[in-house]
Amino acid sequence: MTDDLPPGRQARDDEALASAGRPTAADDGPPPPAVGRGGRRRDQAVALGWLVVVWLLLWGELSWGNLLGGIVVGVAVLLFFPLPPVTFGGRLRPGALLVLAVTFGAELVIASIHVAAIAVRPGCRPRSAIIAVPLRVRTDLNLALTAEVISLVPGTLIIEVDRRHGVLYVHVLDVRGPEDLARSRNRVLTVERRIVRAVGSAEEVRQLRTEPVDRRTHP
Repeated sequence: MTDDLPPGRQARDDEALASAGRPTAADDGPPPPAVGRGGRRRDQAVALGWLVVVWLLLWGELSWGNLLGGIVVGVAVLLFFPLPPVTFGGRLRPGALLVLAVTFGAELVIASIHVAAIAVRPGCRPRSAIIAVPLRVRTDLNLALTAEVISLVPGTLIIEVDRRHGVLYVHVLDVRGPEDLARSRNRVLTVERRIVRAVGSAEEVRQLRTEPVDRRTHP
């Protein structure tokens, strides 16, 4: 059983989406907030710091030569291989962070037991599916965090991220019917809600009240 996937990468264009009866970029709500010059420089400084730390760890020795070499390599990486800006505009909420950590640990244990049971079940041939899950908060940070948490849980894996439309394409294991597809979608949206409540801004928390656009063409 396989949920709908775009017929190809060209399906991301607005014309293809419109012809398929799917929402275009204009229908997905307001675009993510732009990153100001000050925020961009701050993010670059943080990225440079981490690159220098990684460089020092690779050499295994703290010296002025290695430190200078790490700075040079880090600046070169940021100049010649720029990444999309990912900035943090929310605030940390200790209570919600604790809920996120506890629920993630519980889901990790439950999913591990479930996958292990499938592996040792005689004659079991689990059916898998690929589902498209549009997120309600389309920032790069939320996409990355949600994708990471989902991929760390056994039985689910992110195979593609549509950054433009804020959609995660998730491979799920042991699908027996449409109710399992709906349950998997709800699980991804629940993870998104916990992450946004833990580290999101007030505006992003309000966006959780909106219903995600259903991009399926078939149930």
